[in-house]
Amino acid sequence: MSTRGQFNTKNPTIKRILKEASELSVSPSSDYHAEPLEDNIFEWHFTIKGPEAPSAYAGGIYHGRILLPPQYPLRPPNFRFLTPTGRFEVNREICLSISGHHEETWQPAWGVRTALVAIRSFMDTDAKGQLGGIECSRDARERMAKDSGKWTCAGCSKSNLEIMKEREEAVKEVEETEGKRKEEEVPEELRLAYRDELAQDEGTKAEKVDKGKARAVEPETHQEASASPVVAPASAAAESVATSPPPSVPAVRPTRTTAPPTTQQVIPRVPDRSLAWIDTCIWGVIAMLLFMVFRKF
Repeated sequence: MSTRGQFNTKNPTIKRILKEASELSVSPSSDYHAEPLEDNIFEWHFTIKGPEAPSAYAGGIYHGRILLPPQYPLRPPNFRFLTPTGRFEVNREICLSISGHHEETWQPAWGVRTALVAIRSFMDTDAKGQLGGIECSRDARERMAKDSGKWTCAGCSKSNLEIMKEREEAVKEVEETEGKRKEEEVPEELRLAYRDELAQDEGTKAEKVDKGKARAVEPETHQEASASPVVAPASAAAESVATSPPPSVPAVRPTRTTAPPTTQQVIPRVPDRSLAWIDTCIWGVIAMLLFMVFRKF
């Protein structure tokens, strides 16, 4: 935060980032905190508390990174958790309605504070195949929450517990002078977008399962089809066995008889009169042609 003078405050993106950083510092929260790095205003580190009991994340404190695009706030930021949570993969971009994976649902009016409130609220939901989300047992999540306070960020050089204690002290100072401030809530349109996202991911997962089942059935069908030619002769053999006389009844062998010699009847050939008539006509035509030739001479 000591390098603000190095940036062009007339740039809308820089102006917006500095404004959000100042608001988070002046109006702190005991549930979350975020601020940009001193040498890179587009990279932030955040620390959030897990949801209250009976959540499996109760008592947990988690740390992560925020990467703001050069077009911020027109385009959404990306988030990564660095502390194991049992809900999100470590050091992998998470897919939420307020992240860069869903630019269609992002609204420029939202900011880093809105995103942190949303992430904290959505931690208790099931991953349902979301990118960067994982399924884990409640015992494992409770164990991670118990160990999360002592986790220390190499860049911040502070443990999660130390960061949140500083925030709690800052909140007390503000409340003594200005009174208790109302915590920001997740916008309703963001809740709806997140619910639609979960339903879409669940439908995609179910479609993949159906396709997997279809692929598993295809080899069985092919095997049955290839096996059918082998079964057919067996069934034919079974039919021949069923129609043959039972073995208890001896089969009677027929006596062999010799057929009497047959005499070949010779049929006399009858001359075809139609052929004789045709021959007569042909010779008549030939004779007429010869007569006409000799007549010319």
